[in-house]
Amino acid sequence: MNAPSDLSMKNDEVLRVELEVFKREHRDLDDSIHALSEKGTADQLTLQRLKRRKLRLKDLIAQIEDRLTPDIIA
Repeated sequence: MNAPSDLSMKNDEVLRVELEVFKREHRDLDDSIHALSEKGTADQLTLQRLKRRKLRLKDLIAQIEDRLTPDIIA
């Protein structure tokens, strides 16, 4: 996850591509966490790290979606 935190410097097309990559990585992490906890082979530290990484991705996904969604004045 080597994305710069300043989303304003990126155009919408780049953000859409990054969004799809981050969503895929988020799903993969979810699958990994689920598989490790089902097997019971992972230690708690590994699970915590994966969950923290998943949360960071979730926040980044939300930021990008907010940037891509136009403001609608009601």
